[in-house]
Amino acid sequence: MEEDRMDELLDSLYPEITLETDDLIMTISVKKDYSQIEDIDKRKEEFINDLNEFIKEFSETPESREFVAFLD
Repeated sequence: MEEDRMDELLDSLYPEITLETDDLIMTISVKKDYSQIEDIDKRKEEFINDLNEFIKEFSETPESREFVAFLD
């Protein structure tokens, strides 16, 4: 019950986007306020840059190796 309330709180605080390919489904909660960037193309570029940086950082963590090992 407490976990449900926490999930609801997080949902209300951060917008989410779900990305899906043939191989992956990833749900991302966006914490950064991109609305400060008025130009939509620049906003998109900033979001994509942040997403790429996030993936790069994750790929260098022990958790990424543990996650892939979990798939054995």
